[in-house]
Amino acid sequence: MKSWKWPVQAVSICLLLLPCLALAQSNGLTLFSATPTAGGGEDYSVKVEILIMMTLLSLLPAMLLMLTSFTRFIIVLALLRQALGLQQAPPNKVLTGIALILTLLVMRPVWNTIYQDAVLPYQSEQIGLKQAIERGEVPLKKFMLAQTSSTALAQIMTIANVSGDPQAQDLTVLAPAFVLSELKTAFKIGFMIYIPFLVIDLIVACILMAMGMMMLSPLIVSLPFKLILFVLCDGWSLVVGTLTQSVQGVGG
Repeated sequence: MKSWKWPVQAVSICLLLLPCLALAQSNGLTLFSATPTAGGGEDYSVKVEILIMMTLLSLLPAMLLMLTSFTRFIIVLALLRQALGLQQAPPNKVLTGIALILTLLVMRPVWNTIYQDAVLPYQSEQIGLKQAIERGEVPLKKFMLAQTSSTALAQIMTIANVSGDPQAQDLTVLAPAFVLSELKTAFKIGFMIYIPFLVIDLIVACILMAMGMMMLSPLIVSLPFKLILFVLCDGWSLVVGTLTQSVQGVGG
């Protein structure tokens, strides 16, 4: 039976590439090392590998978010809330939860592939850590390449001063290009969402000016109309459907 922790384990294996490759060369890790002193005592020191690992673990949440579709989802949801004219509804925690759920949903084939090809064999000691990392990296890179535009990838390759096949670049080059592409896609979707609500704001503003009610904020008057329009057209289903369908290459 699969553990509920396997998505985190799978992605963690892919993200901790460099430190894990270094640590894999040793037989084991010890938290402290003791060195005898001249007075007959011992001097204790923390191993550098442990400090590096703890530092990377603190950065793991940000790395997980940057290498998935979470960035796209949270930006679009935030722009939707702003287009509706709402300040704190839905609250940030709700938007973050929706984005996380959608991320797990659309990337489920990637998680399954990583779990079957890398995590399970590693847990059963069929393969080593280095081989597990290499296996887990393949489906993640395939997913990221499907979302990354060739223009963004070429730009990052130029900045990094690397050449070769764009499809064969490692995560240090692919990740920045992937983030740029996700931002571009998110703003495109956000623009399309913004237009109908902007039209409502303009119509309400023109009507208020024609009635001489210039002291009344158009945003206050247009808010109920935007809400009823969003509800009548089943806006949440449309937004969620658009977001999930915008993600390419998740068929496994």
